[in-house]
Amino acid sequence: MKIAVLVSGGVDSSVALALLKAQGHSVTAFYLKIWLEDELAYLGDCPWEQDLAYARGVCQQLGVPLEVVSLQEAYWSKVVSYTIAEVKAGRTPSPDLMCNQLIKFGAFFDTLDPSFEKVATGHYAQVEEVDGVVLLKKAKDPVKDQTYFLSQLSQVQLMRILFPIGHVPKAEVRALAAQFNLPTQSRKDSQGICFLGKIKFSDFVKHHLGVKKGDLIEFETNQKIGEHEGFWYYTIGQRKGIGLSGGPWFVVSKDTDRNIVYISKRYHEPDKERNSFIVHHFNWLSGKPANFTGLNLKLRHGELSYLCSVTFLDHEQTQALVVIDGQDQGIAPGQFAVFYQGDVCLGSATIC
Repeated sequence: MKIAVLVSGGVDSSVALALLKAQGHSVTAFYLKIWLEDELAYLGDCPWEQDLAYARGVCQQLGVPLEVVSLQEAYWSKVVSYTIAEVKAGRTPSPDLMCNQLIKFGAFFDTLDPSFEKVATGHYAQVEEVDGVVLLKKAKDPVKDQTYFLSQLSQVQLMRILFPIGHVPKAEVRALAAQFNLPTQSRKDSQGICFLGKIKFSDFVKHHLGVKKGDLIEFETNQKIGEHEGFWYYTIGQRKGIGLSGGPWFVVSKDTDRNIVYISKRYHEPDKERNSFIVHHFNWLSGKPANFTGLNLKLRHGELSYLCSVTFLDHEQTQALVVIDGQDQGIAPGQFAVFYQGDVCLGSATIC
């Protein structure tokens, strides 16, 4: 097939490219440039320059053409602005989900020559077509599984996607990189939000939202314990970065109208139930499930999942009460709750 491969300069996308080339496909690599130049002025060195250098090295090693695609304006309007707006509203954004839905498998699809039959990435996930419907399935490596970040995709997008390393454990991916002698074989995995790289999220927030002094209030006593520089620097369940002695302190809730952050030292006591929440804005990847029994749920990327029940609150099934079989430290408005049945990712909804 003629395949477009998104490369990031990391080991995963490099191995995905190498495998497809070895399988005899006609592959072209694409690097997405997403940062606006003026956005980088306060950050110093361009976070993408080293990534692009690695991507070029990999493509040279494999003899694959590389194209750099500028999606800076689309990225700003669709992902960065969403992130700023969510933080300013006191919610917890998920820019990686938006990046996959709207940029990598959205705006990029719109710019791509239709002669490309598939778009491949180095995501740890799998797709399987059953009776004309494409299912999104967990990767073989449960620690690296990235279906959480792909849960806002559509059926149209899934039909066009390949995940060449979804069936390969991470250790084997590293071994394959060495086997192909790729420049990325020893490069560390990137951490953090897709568009920030090594930049601290707090620095990004400060640049866009600045400082607004407010009170840190103890949840149980309603007493002022200290001050903060803006509620947007805090998320529910946060422990680090509160900066008070006598802890550990946890963020319990936020009053965005009064710029108050409520904190507690007794966050894990039984009276503070953290096992239920309401979700809306459902996105079902392969159609609405026939039944909602035996579901698992993830509240963030990683291995941790919960058995859950889903009770719809309206006839149109646009809102639902979700109850999990445990207590989760960080259930926050704006986060995505991602539903699974076995190893199939059903889709996701936004926590109210």
